[in-house]
Amino acid sequence: MAVQTFAAITVGSFELELGIYELSARNGLRRVDEVRHVIGLGKDTYSTGKISYELVEELCRVLEDFVKIMNTYKVTDYRAYGTSAMREAKNKQIILDQIRVRTGLNIRVISNSEQRLISYKGIASKAAEFNRIIQEGAAILDMGYGSAQISLFDKDALVTTQNLPLGALRIRSLLERIPATAQLHRQQIEEIVDNELFTFRKMYLKDRQITNLIGIGDNILYLLRQIGQRVSGDCLEASVLMKFYDLFTGMTLDQIEERFGVTAEYASLLLPAVVVYKRVMEITGAKLFWLPGIRLCDGIAAEYGQEKKLLKLGHNFENDIVAASRNMAKRYKCHQTHNQYLEQYAGAIFDSIKKYHGLSSRDRLLLQIAVILHACGKFISMRNSNECAYNIIMSTEIIGLSHLEREIIANVVRYNVRDFDYDRVQLAADFHPYGEPQVSQNDITIRIAKLTAILRLANSMDRGHSGKLADCRMSVRDGELVVITGYKGDISLEAQSFAQKADFFEEIFGIRPILKQKRRS
Repeated sequence: MAVQTFAAITVGSFELELGIYELSARNGLRRVDEVRHVIGLGKDTYSTGKISYELVEELCRVLEDFVKIMNTYKVTDYRAYGTSAMREAKNKQIILDQIRVRTGLNIRVISNSEQRLISYKGIASKAAEFNRIIQEGAAILDMGYGSAQISLFDKDALVTTQNLPLGALRIRSLLERIPATAQLHRQQIEEIVDNELFTFRKMYLKDRQITNLIGIGDNILYLLRQIGQRVSGDCLEASVLMKFYDLFTGMTLDQIEERFGVTAEYASLLLPAVVVYKRVMEITGAKLFWLPGIRLCDGIAAEYGQEKKLLKLGHNFENDIVAASRNMAKRYKCHQTHNQYLEQYAGAIFDSIKKYHGLSSRDRLLLQIAVILHACGKFISMRNSNECAYNIIMSTEIIGLSHLEREIIANVVRYNVRDFDYDRVQLAADFHPYGEPQVSQNDITIRIAKLTAILRLANSMDRGHSGKLADCRMSVRDGELVVITGYKGDISLEAQSFAQKADFFEEIFGIRPILKQKRRS
């Protein structure tokens, strides 16, 4: 059976990494090599907002070496992602162009929500352990150099995921200008961490039982292994972590360098990481700490293998995206029963006109999320709810969605109750994610128009929020989308609303929607 050699590259806040993998349908995923290079992109970004030309030079030289290694392994495909430091750099477009011109690599800057889902797919590639641990009530702490992400699972469902500015490099940058002893810095870091965790604890941890904490990030795993704390499956009791914390925070930076065999630069990043892990362990009340040893490159390879049907991941991540959206809708007091009817209607319309819309299964997911969140703006303003909903969606990261996908959803929701203006659709994201052909703003605008037309028609079918058309059947006949309901009562309100939304639907798809009620026997 054919084995594919794949390369994953991450351009992170503190280091560059290349992972070489073998993928096959029979053997799944196997990492065969990894190369890392320390480079402080985040130090520039978080202090000045830009990455310096000197670092760009170093970045390109290292990536050129990565390309040579990829050629040695005869890599057939690759994916290269930029994370927090690149995402926040004001000059990222120039840097990405330089990389492309000088190395031939196309680096895609991914959103935080995409990054975290990719990491979770890396964990899920260890399916047995992952499924067992999340069943017992779990939190995932993804500790990076630019930020930290905390995600909560209730059995196999994602409850919430929140990004906090608690990356090790970001914290260190805040304290660099403050002369202090290591002990005082520890106290200052604890204050920073506790301040960020205060709201998270109040909003998401009330009455929630967390048994297991899953840690993503090399810092803590490296340290624990160095002092011989590894146990079976890299699982350890909370008490062990607390003892290690006391040991570690009692050291000076010089002692940390000598004890753990690290550079001064790396030693200064370990303290913030240890404090964050310890405080999250305490506020969640977790009893067990699992360190799967997963890096972002592993997640990239797992995602690629899944897409190419070379790897099966037992966990359904689309369900996580939907679950996160439902929790968001609950937060903004959206009408749950009404949303359930709309999901039913919108999905049925989408499926009935497949020959006419040319949209993908991913677009169906975006439509579902737009349905779930379409009324969230009413929490802020009943009169201007569509604009408020747009701002809420654009201000809230949804796990697994790119910035462009959130823009699509936000615009669909905005134009649900506003005249569609093809020339005024707001788009600011990159149009060229992996796996898609080159697309233009016009292409995205048309996608938004199609999804908007479906949402409008679905919404009209439950005008009274009573589910009168729940039994309806749909089919396309002679250029018409015929919707037939057996409801015996009055549907005049729904019929009037349906007729009002029919014009735009016909304009977009060339199909006239018709609502029919079976005659009473």
